[in-house]
Amino acid sequence: MDTIINAIVEWLKGVLVDGIMGNLDGLFNNVNEQVGGIAAQVGTSPADFNAGVFSMIRHISETVVLPIAGIILTFVMTYELIRMLIDRNNLHDIDTWMFFKWIFKTFVTVTILTNTFNIVLAVFDVSQHVIQQSAGLIQSGTEITPDIMDSLRTDLEAMELGPLFGLFLQSFLVQFTMTALNIVIFVIVYGRMIEIYLLTSLAPIPFSTVANRETGHMGQNYFRSLCAVGFQGLLIMVCVAIYAVLIQGIATDGDPMGAIWRCVGYTVLLCFSLFKTGSLSKSIFGTG
Repeated sequence: MDTIINAIVEWLKGVLVDGIMGNLDGLFNNVNEQVGGIAAQVGTSPADFNAGVFSMIRHISETVVLPIAGIILTFVMTYELIRMLIDRNNLHDIDTWMFFKWIFKTFVTVTILTNTFNIVLAVFDVSQHVIQQSAGLIQSGTEITPDIMDSLRTDLEAMELGPLFGLFLQSFLVQFTMTALNIVIFVIVYGRMIEIYLLTSLAPIPFSTVANRETGHMGQNYFRSLCAVGFQGLLIMVCVAIYAVLIQGIATDGDPMGAIWRCVGYTVLLCFSLFKTGSLSKSIFGTG
C-alpha cells in the first residue's frame, strides 16, 4: 500500500513540477521576446515601421490638412500685415522695407509649409540616429537565463507535495501578471508610434502659425512635442538597459521561486518606468 501511495505522490509531484515549469517558461519567453524587441521597434523610423500607415498619414497630411493650413496661413499673414501697418503710427509712418520684410516672412513660411513633412521626418531621423547609437547600452541580455529555470526545477523536484501545490497556484498568479505586463509593454511601445503618426498628420497646421509673434507659440510647442516624442525612445532604451542589468544580477541561491518573483517585480518596474518616459520627455522639452 505504501508503495502505491508513494508512486501516486511522485506522479502528482511530477505533474505539478511540469505544470509549474510550463507556466513559467512560456510566460517569461513571451516577455523576453517583447522586451528584447523594444530596441528594434523604438529604433525604427515612422516610414519603416509600417509603410501602409505612413503612406496614408502622408496622403491625409498633404491633401486634407495642408489646404486648411494654407487658409490659416493666409489669415495669419494678413493679420501680420495689418498689425505691421498699424504699429507704425496708424499708417502715418510707413517705410517700404516693411513690405519687403512681410514678403520675406511670407516666403519663408510658405517654404516651411510646403516642406512640412520633410521637416518632421528630419526631426525623427535625428532622434532615431541617437536611439540606434544608444542601443549599445544594453550590454547584457534581457532574458531570464536558463540557469534560473534549471535551478528552479531542481529545487522543485526536492520539495514535498503540499508546498508544490502552493507554488503551482503561485505560478497561475505569475502567469496572469506576466501576461498583463506583456500587453502593457506592447501598448507603450506601439502607442508611441501611433502618437508619432497622429502628430505628423496635423503638422501643417501649427507650422502655418510660426510667422506671427502672437500665434507662433503654437508652432513652437508643436516642434517641442515632436522632439519630446522622438527622444522618448532614448529614455525607453535607458529603461531597458537598466532592466537588463537588474535581471542579470538576480541570484538564485536557495530560493529560485523568490528569484522568479523578483523577475516579475523588475518587469513591473520596467512597465512603470516606460509609462513615465512620455511625461518625463515632455517635461524636459517644456511641453508638459
